[in-house]
Amino acid sequence: MGAIRFMKEVGKRVRKTFIVLSIAVLLLLAAGAVLLLRRGEYAFVPDGSDIAPYEASKQTGIDVWGRWIAADDRRIQALSARNGHLQKEEGAVVVDDRLLRLGKEVFYKETFGNEVFLTDIMGIVDGPLTLVNMAKAIVALKGEGTTNLRVPLAEDVTIGGRTYKKGELIDTGIDVPKGSYLPLGMPIVTDGGRVRVGISCAACHATVDPVTKKVVEGAPNNDLNAGMLMALATNSSAYFTHANIHSLKKYIRSFDRTIIDSHGRKAALPDPELLERDVDRIFASWPRGNFDSTIDMKANPAQIPDSFTRGDHPYGWSGFAAAGSFHGLAAFSNNVHAQNADSLAQAEISEALFGIDKEVYIGTILQNAAHPRFRYQPTTKEKPSAFFAKVDPTPKTVGVNQFVAPPQFPKVSLVAPDGLIVSEPGYRFNEQNNAVAAWQNTLNPPPPNERISEERAARGREVFVRAGCIRCHAGAYLTNNRVVAANVIGTEPSRAKALKKTEKVFGEAVLYAPDTPVPIPKGAKVLNVPTDHLDPEQIGLAFAHGDSPGGYKVPSLIGLAWSSPYLHDGGVAVGPNGELGLTGTVGNGIAPDARNSLRALIDRTWRERVIAANAKDSDLRTVHVTGAGHRYWIDRQAGFTKEEQEAVLDYLLSLTSR
Repeated sequence: MGAIRFMKEVGKRVRKTFIVLSIAVLLLLAAGAVLLLRRGEYAFVPDGSDIAPYEASKQTGIDVWGRWIAADDRRIQALSARNGHLQKEEGAVVVDDRLLRLGKEVFYKETFGNEVFLTDIMGIVDGPLTLVNMAKAIVALKGEGTTNLRVPLAEDVTIGGRTYKKGELIDTGIDVPKGSYLPLGMPIVTDGGRVRVGISCAACHATVDPVTKKVVEGAPNNDLNAGMLMALATNSSAYFTHANIHSLKKYIRSFDRTIIDSHGRKAALPDPELLERDVDRIFASWPRGNFDSTIDMKANPAQIPDSFTRGDHPYGWSGFAAAGSFHGLAAFSNNVHAQNADSLAQAEISEALFGIDKEVYIGTILQNAAHPRFRYQPTTKEKPSAFFAKVDPTPKTVGVNQFVAPPQFPKVSLVAPDGLIVSEPGYRFNEQNNAVAAWQNTLNPPPPNERISEERAARGREVFVRAGCIRCHAGAYLTNNRVVAANVIGTEPSRAKALKKTEKVFGEAVLYAPDTPVPIPKGAKVLNVPTDHLDPEQIGLAFAHGDSPGGYKVPSLIGLAWSSPYLHDGGVAVGPNGELGLTGTVGNGIAPDARNSLRALIDRTWRERVIAANAKDSDLRTVHVTGAGHRYWIDRQAGFTKEEQEAVLDYLLSLTSR
């Protein structure tokens, strides 16, 4: 007992020290950070007392390209006996306590260097939104936590015809857990007196319980105002491929900003102010809780997914991540860091994907960079790629993040849909992606705040089965793991075709062996990743290749109590008092109510009201958010009583484990 008390006391002291250091960092930020000359990284990683309790899945064993062998399975010994270098030769990933600890650390802390792109190039805290004001807003919470950090603007700004005044509070949707003085999923990096902010998985795929202010691991941050955060950046046009920018030519106003492209021809860069204005307008139109993870030059923000991932393959709204370790979860975990956190990573395939020359692409991203070091000046007559090579913090790879180019690069593949793999020096190839994938597979949602009896849940399950929902939502994970064509499911089709152009640059599914060190040595072993078990028609739907209309995956229903609003576009939203649509809920700072939103998902009368409310919002129309589709009803017109409908809602809200 004495040892236990001692350990608890040590834990309290460590925690107190962390809080003091966090406050010190924030105060230094407010003072200009001139004293932060040494490199430091600060991120909130919750311990047991900070986390909403849940029953974690036991997950130790070996994953062999998605085939799971539990730790107590005799096949592990058989495989090891056949091949002493199991991990290298078989493409196996050993999931043990060490890897799971690394996975949690990656989830909360790892940025793979994206703070350089976000801070120095995009300027996410270089304009009206500043780190100083964020720090003051966090300190003002006095440790109480929040699901929506409200930050005063440092200056006036006009976006999309609306002027926001200096001092006006902006709903960022950034979560701050109780007792923390650092935001969730936003690591702070200091180096040489400069302060940068990055993004980790936890910014989107964890949230704070609005009641207890504890961290709900794996639940989506359904009010993260990602679009507005980027619209407030000084160089949001660095992210222009995620907006409705169909051609850069319309933004050319003079030939004063002319470069020599990769074919030796003269080419003009777009006017940075005009491009910035339109990109800002589009980003500010994104509904809170949505993010556009596709690069098809269209605005297609989709609802941030949960990370209750076990058995929920294929991954991504279209199911594009289906191959490789953990049924494609490692590839999906790689997606944000390899594509969405560094636009420069697509420079080698910009002509194939966007019809934009590589030099024009790089020049467009860097011509208005926030930090002078990264700001390209076309008047120097230097090629943009040559300029970038001189300032690139990671000169041995593409972009500014910590990337490894897999063997098929610059082509993309089923196991590297973005072309690149994030892997830091000192780790093994893809190890951090594998680790966070393995750890996510242990997550389960905590019980909902609304208590539901076993009898009511059982009654709802019976109605759920009778209504035919199990045709798609069956088995332990309540999904058939299939992709449904967009024209069948009836949801807004724009996102379903977002990956179509990758067909031009699609290559073989090959990766370096999992035990390959980073940096990759010469002669590293290359493995062919098995894909023969994947249905070609399903792959066609996931990527909209060939004549496929594209499609959307059938998601698991585990954790619905924590993941409102619903559908891939997040458009099915109803508030606690009947507020309709995204405009009536998150648009007004009102969290969608899970029960009411689920009712609108299965009741056609409520759905019609929600769709009508969304349709009135021009911003939602611009970004293709409707709340339409999935026309499968459990309502009076379908022959179900009000009591039966409520029972189904009870059942759906009770689903918290696999």
